[in-house]
Amino acid sequence: MSTSMITPDAISTILKNPSPDSSSDVPDLVVQILDLKPVGKGSKYIFTASDGKMKLQALLQSSFASEVNSGNIQNLGLVRILEYALNDIPGKPDKFLVVSKCEVVSPALEVEVKSEVKSVDNRIVLKPKEDMELKSAGNGILLKPKQEIVAKSAAQIVQEQHGNMAPSARMAMTRRVHPLVSLNPYQGNWTIKVRLTGKGNMRTFKNARGEGCVFTVELTDEDGTQIQATMFNEAARKFFDKFELGKVYYISRGTLKLAHKQFNTVKNNYEMTLNENSEVEEASNEAAFIPATKFNFVKIDELGPYVQGRELVDIIGVVVQVSPTMSIRRKSNDETVPKRDITVADETNKTVIVSLWNESATTTGQELLDLADKFPIIAIKSLKVGDFNGVSLSTLSKSVVLVNPDVPEAEKLRSWYDSEGKGKSMASVGTGMSSSPQSGARSMYTERVSLSYIINNQSLGEEKPAFLNIKACVSLIKADQTMWYKACKTCNKKVTEAIGSGFWCEGCQKNDEECCLRYILVLKISDATGEAWISIFNEQAEKIIGCSADELDDLKSQNVEEYQSKLKEATWAPHLFRVSVAQHEYMNEKRQRITVRSLAPIDFAAESRFLLEEMKKMLMWM
Repeated sequence: MSTSMITPDAISTILKNPSPDSSSDVPDLVVQILDLKPVGKGSKYIFTASDGKMKLQALLQSSFASEVNSGNIQNLGLVRILEYALNDIPGKPDKFLVVSKCEVVSPALEVEVKSEVKSVDNRIVLKPKEDMELKSAGNGILLKPKQEIVAKSAAQIVQEQHGNMAPSARMAMTRRVHPLVSLNPYQGNWTIKVRLTGKGNMRTFKNARGEGCVFTVELTDEDGTQIQATMFNEAARKFFDKFELGKVYYISRGTLKLAHKQFNTVKNNYEMTLNENSEVEEASNEAAFIPATKFNFVKIDELGPYVQGRELVDIIGVVVQVSPTMSIRRKSNDETVPKRDITVADETNKTVIVSLWNESATTTGQELLDLADKFPIIAIKSLKVGDFNGVSLSTLSKSVVLVNPDVPEAEKLRSWYDSEGKGKSMASVGTGMSSSPQSGARSMYTERVSLSYIINNQSLGEEKPAFLNIKACVSLIKADQTMWYKACKTCNKKVTEAIGSGFWCEGCQKNDEECCLRYILVLKISDATGEAWISIFNEQAEKIIGCSADELDDLKSQNVEEYQSKLKEATWAPHLFRVSVAQHEYMNEKRQRITVRSLAPIDFAAESRFLLEEMKKMLMWM
């Protein structure tokens, strides 16, 4: 343990060489930190540097503040001084040591290291304290020496502390534990101490180099800084079972690179890769020093601005409905995955549908189904916000789902729901979009454009779909088009007629005796500036036509004239549309595809306020 020993006569060496030309000129200087305390606003720290024989006042520059705050540099700890300068103290003969670069050799020792004038076998030994305690003896006072302290070197003290520790703790002491915020791709060896706050599923992939597997984890240190770590192939198989959600680990021998923001939702400029040579050790009995999963909850009525964005959200709410599990077949690899939809409400009196996937659908979903009559509280971290039914949420492999979590927000929600929420009528956040921009929800009165703006901008939606709001009337619904498809009653996927009888659902992999009809049609809309053909699906089409596809099919089979009259009634009524504009190729020609994502009736009071605001803007430019 020679590297952990205090350097004999380190202070004398510093005094003899007050200004080294370079760090290569600095000999090995290990000292003990005494009386460490902040100065000024706490960005700098002063301490007494001790080699056991001599002491020297010293200053740690502000760059070391995070090291002190994180506990890496500690009072009574040992540091190796790598770069320094020795300054005069005005009006005094004393010198002041300014440390500009150092590294931690050991955390705090049990005692201050003191040595006799002589060194024994090149070691610094503790000088026994001759402190006396008073003890009464009859009418007098008897002075009795305290028990002598056994002389130990600093290295022995460190070694004894190490010997009583688990491997993970020894790993932390033999290497300095770095805060995540200090890591960068150009550093050498480092060790971090983190809690596993997110763990993805093991995924397989194929590329030109062959097949492989990969999974990612989300790591959080005691400062709340997060980073995403990825493991491939051998490393993935080695660490997948070792990493358990919520546990604390020491990790070293990983690499860092700039984060791919399109694949990384953790707020960090870097991402980590662990290979089969990386070291991961569980830190036992240290969970209290690392924060648990941190949530940044978004109210349900404030989800609108996140639709189709890259930013993930956290929500907490009361589970008011749980659907059965369904099987969904992925188009990418033809793999079947379980899915379960739950409806969640909060004190904004809005609801949203959350789709749980994979293990969240089966394990957590079943737990929610068992507790459905008790209306459990659920908190979910890292949800993707989609535009199905206006606003919808979906779990990812990294999502964290907690049922009845022990957080203050859960207690508040439970109290609200039991006292008043249970008896209230609540609307979906997608269909009941607020017309007030102050509410935080996406409003039909923001991002408003005319049809001519879309039609005249043929490059709109080239890189990614553009989401816009328009006010228009349905001007034509072709009665002779195919307006619906036969759908599975469970998953809404298209079904085919089975051999013999019934209908076959490829998604659910089962036969059903009955199916339902769901709208899928195109219609023409018009405003004062132009007209365009748009695609519209079941939920929005039902609002426009005023009946379900099954009901319209029955009407068509009974009376064609009434069927055509029903379609005509649906025209020339104004609506507010939220649409996506994307590019698609047809007959080797790029065309715009406009799809309705949500629909709302005109709120004439809100529309009047909107028009007044628009007129005010026009007057400002006159």
